[in-house]
Amino acid sequence: MASLRIIFAGTPDFAASSLTALLNTEHKIVAVYTQPDRPAGRGRKLRASPVKDVALKNDIPVFQPENLKDSEAQDVLRSFDADVMVVAAYGLILPQAVLDIPRLGCLNIHASLLPRWRGAAPIQRAIAAGDTESGITIMQMNAGLDTGDILQLFSCPITEKDTGGDLHDRLAEIGATAILETLNNLESGKLKPVAQDDALATYAHKLDKKEAQINWQNSAIEIERLIRAFNPWPVAYTQFEDKTLRIWQAQVLTLDSNIKANSKPGTVISCDKKGIDVSCGEGTLRILNLQPSGSKAMDVAAFMNGHAKQLPAGSLLQNPSST
Repeated sequence: MASLRIIFAGTPDFAASSLTALLNTEHKIVAVYTQPDRPAGRGRKLRASPVKDVALKNDIPVFQPENLKDSEAQDVLRSFDADVMVVAAYGLILPQAVLDIPRLGCLNIHASLLPRWRGAAPIQRAIAAGDTESGITIMQMNAGLDTGDILQLFSCPITEKDTGGDLHDRLAEIGATAILETLNNLESGKLKPVAQDDALATYAHKLDKKEAQINWQNSAIEIERLIRAFNPWPVAYTQFEDKTLRIWQAQVLTLDSNIKANSKPGTVISCDKKGIDVSCGEGTLRILNLQPSGSKAMDVAAFMNGHAKQLPAGSLLQNPSST
């Protein structure tokens, strides 16, 4: 198959996986677009995106406009005479004028099975909702938010153990393979675009750190899903008095284990080396791995050795303020 001239637009690790895969093909990456460098870390020093790092290591021109709305930025993009623009978690809305520039249009690598979970955080929302399946959609982009025609779908299961990080890494690999297959099929005319059914659409809102505070009035099942979804970011947490406890891993106890859970949601029923059992709005959750303020994440056995007195049975973990 003929080599395609590709503009790649993306920012995080998820996108870097696809860029790396494209660099190992006969296609030519003529330019990379990514978000401007942002302050990061304790020193708040400017940090390049993972996509920029890959591009620079491969001597590819990098562009970091604040937006692509002005004609000058569009003229620069047009000058590359690209066959197609591949977009993955770029973070900017592309105006119609940009979508119309490449000969074959703009393709998006989206981490869900559209039309479910359009938007910024499809991976975490799928886990939190209890979905049993996710995947990658390669979409022909239009001016809407993830509303373009579907070119190909690549599904994968979500297991009961998957964290947001686990599913992210798996989908990044699938996305890298998916875009290669789709480009091959697109150029040869084998693809038949399928319009999305808007009636089936759900929206994956951007993650907010405030969401990460556990509401113990929810069911143990819902809380456990939230903990997995928000691992490794923003990490679910709870508060006891003036202390913050980040929760990295938990499990829902069986019905037989819930006999003594007739307590106010958020009450610590027991705390031993097996786990910290907390009463929920429905059921009981056993915390297995947590991170006290100022400490590293640890399993409950390690917590019992140095921090157990901080969280005795009968303690009441705070729920989010209603104000």
